[in-house]
Amino acid sequence: MKQLSLATLALCMASLLSGCSSSDDDEDVLVLPEINNQFETQVAWQESIGSGVEHYFSRLTPTVYEDKVFVAERNGEVRALDINTGNTLWETETRKNQAFWPWEDSDGAKLSGGILQAFGKVYIGSEHGEVIALDRESGEIVWRKSVPGEALSSPAAGDGLIYVNLGSGKLLALHPDTGEERWRHEQEVPALTLRGLSSPTSANGGVLFGEESGKLSVLIAENGYSAWSADVALAKGASEFERLVDVDTKPIVSGSNVYAIAYNGNLAAVDVRNGNVIWKREYSSYRDFSIELNSIYIVDSEGVVYALDKDSGIERWSQPALRGWYLTTPTVAGDYLVVGDQEGNLHWLDKQSGQLVSRESFDSSGFFVEPVVAGDKLILYTRDGEVSAVKIP
Repeated sequence: MKQLSLATLALCMASLLSGCSSSDDDEDVLVLPEINNQFETQVAWQESIGSGVEHYFSRLTPTVYEDKVFVAERNGEVRALDINTGNTLWETETRKNQAFWPWEDSDGAKLSGGILQAFGKVYIGSEHGEVIALDRESGEIVWRKSVPGEALSSPAAGDGLIYVNLGSGKLLALHPDTGEERWRHEQEVPALTLRGLSSPTSANGGVLFGEESGKLSVLIAENGYSAWSADVALAKGASEFERLVDVDTKPIVSGSNVYAIAYNGNLAAVDVRNGNVIWKREYSSYRDFSIELNSIYIVDSEGVVYALDKDSGIERWSQPALRGWYLTTPTVAGDYLVVGDQEGNLHWLDKQSGQLVSRESFDSSGFFVEPVVAGDKLILYTRDGEVSAVKIP
């Protein structure tokens, strides 16, 4: 099981644990750079869902299918919203035990991993060790499956199966219609790891995922047998903290290569057919990254944004002005790169140069999951459960 969060590991990340401060000195107070907005962020609609995820580690990224946006809050509420208006199309409560009287405490569902839509359903994992499948059209709970570990990352779908990576070091393949377990793979989990897990990626008949040991691994989708494993990072240093090399990010397959990044490690391009490392570059991150055409966009562990050449790993530009603001995964939206920060600011960068071109403030509880592209809109989700749709310029 996961032992310590990033906040506990003295990174003092406000995005993971509220009330954390590095210093009372004025010189250490972070100030956003002044910019002249080249455009104003236009909000199409806003809604609120429960209490959101509050200060907890819950990666409940909204997902989009046709004219629906699926959102969830940690306590157990899941909704489908109309993509054009934000109106609720259906709403489902996934908690097993709900309070009858207002003063009673409910046993929260502790939803933490999701959201995946596939095979006509919506799939979400929980810290309670459950995977829940809901009908995509009605919101009805189709099945719920007890699994041996926390489901902290989004499941993946492919080759007729659902893949769930667990904090206990097990990766399960489940039948999408019943939740029946088809196979499982077990990996060794170090005593000290970051609070997070790699979401699997399904591609070319394989299941790719990052390990806490710094490896990128591939399993055969049909039976769960290991195909190959490659080192993204190797543990170095005298302390356990220095030796953290978790690959907590979702691998991305592009062309004949798969890309992965490790904390305290590297960004690596690996041949998806045989596991040979094509190139490595020294970047550290626990956030997912984005690829568009021939560019890779990453946010490193300190909050510096980079663009790199996909074929060589050569750096094209860097933007350090948001260092220390605990940014989300960068999202490509038209001509821009978009990130949210811990205070609820939405930042737009020119994706060709990295220049900051616009900023808009939203819910001060802050962003933790990345903006999601939905046609000509971006879907935003703050820690307190504010869901917004903004127009892409």
